[in-house]
Amino acid sequence: MHDHAPRDRLATHTVANQPPPPEDRDALVDDIPLQEALAREAPDWVARRLASLGREVGSRRVQALAEAANHHPPELRLFDRHGRRLDEVVYHPAYHELMHLALDHGWHAVAWQEEGRGGHQAHVAALYLLTQAEPGFCCPVTMTHAALPALRASSEAMTEWSPKLLAWDYDPRPLPAEQKSALTFGMAMTEKQGGSDVRANTTRAQSTGDGWRLTGHKWFCSAPMSDAFLTLAQTGDGLGCFLVPRFAPDGTRNPIELQRLKDKCGNRANASAEIEYRDAWARPLGEPDRGVATILSMVQQTRLDAATAPVAMMRQGLVEAWRFVRHRQAFGRRLAEQPLMRTLIADMSLEVEAGVALTLRTARAFDGAARGDDHERALARLLPALAKYWHNKRAPGFLAEAMECLGGIGYVEETPLARLYREAPVNSIWEGSGNVICLDVLRVLGRHPEALAALRDEWDAVKGESAELDRAQAGLEGLMNEPSETLEPRARWLTQRLAQCLQAALLLRHAPPAVSHGFCRSRLGEHAGGAYGVLPPDAPLDEILARLPN
Repeated sequence: MHDHAPRDRLATHTVANQPPPPEDRDALVDDIPLQEALAREAPDWVARRLASLGREVGSRRVQALAEAANHHPPELRLFDRHGRRLDEVVYHPAYHELMHLALDHGWHAVAWQEEGRGGHQAHVAALYLLTQAEPGFCCPVTMTHAALPALRASSEAMTEWSPKLLAWDYDPRPLPAEQKSALTFGMAMTEKQGGSDVRANTTRAQSTGDGWRLTGHKWFCSAPMSDAFLTLAQTGDGLGCFLVPRFAPDGTRNPIELQRLKDKCGNRANASAEIEYRDAWARPLGEPDRGVATILSMVQQTRLDAATAPVAMMRQGLVEAWRFVRHRQAFGRRLAEQPLMRTLIADMSLEVEAGVALTLRTARAFDGAARGDDHERALARLLPALAKYWHNKRAPGFLAEAMECLGGIGYVEETPLARLYREAPVNSIWEGSGNVICLDVLRVLGRHPEALAALRDEWDAVKGESAELDRAQAGLEGLMNEPSETLEPRARWLTQRLAQCLQAALLLRHAPPAVSHGFCRSRLGEHAGGAYGVLPPDAPLDEILARLPN
């Protein structure tokens, strides 16, 4: 029998003062804030269904799949050996295994199959766990999940495409949709000259006898091996939304030409592409001049996922840092025993607790809106933008701190922290950069005063429990009374403060006092600081740190 354990004794020295090799863990059982959020925000079946996923995500097997998928990035194959166009992306087997982990268990479909009954909470919690396996493959999971509301704009498209979109299966074969057991969706919306200003798009849509034909380019195509893409193109009436399948109705390859794969900052496992439509067959979704409104029903879903992913990455970074400092000694003591390190880890833990609370609360608003609850519908208009903006602004600095806890080891690719740090900016850029999101917050507040009223109801439930929150809310009320021309330059501060005040209210209602008051004092009070690791001198560190995994 061979011992495959790492060797501590080398030729010149013994490897000491390092944590033991990682073991299997349960990413759900270890996560007290997530368990508590599920217990209050979701029906009981959600946590039961997530149990096996938590074990898989925390396993050494799945973590090894993530390493392999990033070590062997996808390859672009434009032509076959005989010179015929393929326009295919070839992924490592580890990537396909990760896709099976998500799609074979229906995490892309659960929001719609259990809509109004906890489906959105289940999807968001699953995405939070799946991101801790590997964030890159979650892109096609999110896009496939989010496509269904846009399909609803066309009864014909809904009938044809939704059954296999909702199938609990993953079928990566490049075949016409009718020959496959399950389908995935991507998105191709932005162009070189416009970016977020999609009304500046130049891709043209021409109506023909057998449908529509698209000609033009897309600067970013997410998940380029998807079976269909939602895209925007100019019609004679305005900007329309279209479904562009990989294969045309006659079974031939639709001329969606991949120009190149992006050499991007973030994960290496997933591919993003530049494409051109060369008279590609397409089906309209919704009215030909209502494309932005139609695709925004998809974007609203992807924004919630983009708000969830940074919290998941922060959680993974926190767990890695906490594990390291509990085993590493410096200056005669374990790092986890040293006051400054304990303050830093506790502060980082507060950030994750607040992010989990806001993410699951937003998911419950989506589910309540599906049931027709007016209060939840009002919150669902505003909360995704607040959470997306603020969680993504907090993640890059957070993951830099986690890397710093490990020192040089955290800076190399052998730990997941370097990979997470590279990935940290992406969700802030996707589905609306920071400025775009903040302007959208102003738009929602201006057009839907019921959204702010619903937010006030959330604050009023804890009025008087925190002097810091009460003062911050009063300041917000004063800011909201300013004219729009002076409010727009301060939209980032407004969005940040709205998000932090809602996080505080949620923690005051549901978290232990050590967490809730620690958060309020450190984010809204006189001890608030720009960097992590700034807590009041009497912060109850022991109680906060006790909620982390042993």
